[in-house]
Amino acid sequence: MPDTTTATAAGRTRLVSGPGLLLVWLYGVMVVGAVSRSAYQISTEFGRAPLAYSLSAAAALAYAFITYSLVRGGETARKAALVCCAAELAGVLAVGTWTLVRPDSFPDATVWSQFGMGYLFIPVILPVTGMLWLRKKR
Repeated sequence: MPDTTTATAAGRTRLVSGPGLLLVWLYGVMVVGAVSRSAYQISTEFGRAPLAYSLSAAAALAYAFITYSLVRGGETARKAALVCCAAELAGVLAVGTWTLVRPDSFPDATVWSQFGMGYLFIPVILPVTGMLWLRKKR
């Protein structure tokens, strides 16, 4: 019987073991938070801050893709998740800086505003942790 801690039935390397399980859980929580927030804001008050609400929706998509890739496993999924984590980190840093330098550009906060302060800075910590884990699983 194959060792299920290192390979799935399809022969893919598992990314959801040890710290990877915590990453999936945290990304899953962020998916729920970002989807809920952006869906509500886009459906009820989109005209007030379309950029902020659209960026929250983009964050939700990034979180969902990374969660899926971690659960799927395999080298292709690992590489895709690594690229998406890097893009997510770039987005968090860009939006976080933008919201500090030009706060008037955002009449309402995004998931990534002030580097994710409204989410206990998890949006800036999570992609760094994810990239470290995904590089380790290479």
